[in-house]
Amino acid sequence: MKPDQFRKLALELPETEEGAHHGQADFRVGGKIFATLGPADTRAMVRLPPDIQTELLASHPEVYAPSSGAWGRQGCTEVDLGAARMPMMRAALKVAWRARAPKRTLKRHDS
Repeated sequence: MKPDQFRKLALELPETEEGAHHGQADFRVGGKIFATLGPADTRAMVRLPPDIQTELLASHPEVYAPSSGAWGRQGCTEVDLGAARMPMMRAALKVAWRARAPKRTLKRHDS
């Protein structure tokens, strides 16, 4: 997956805005970051619920790894974009978006 594909998938999610955080592109819903693109454009991060993170780490260790320290324990998950595929990344981004979106946003876009 290319960085532009990751960006497109993230921005397809309702009410998502692109910003910047520590020199990296980030994707926010309701002002909360749910994903970032790394500065080298080979890695990204999605913030997942810890139980979903555990599932993805077990099923796709070639794609996902926990972020270091407390961030990783809170669900921040590194993505190797070269190994990621569109369907799995779309699903992970949607889970990350839902976990960070305000309740009113979820109500407007629940389907």
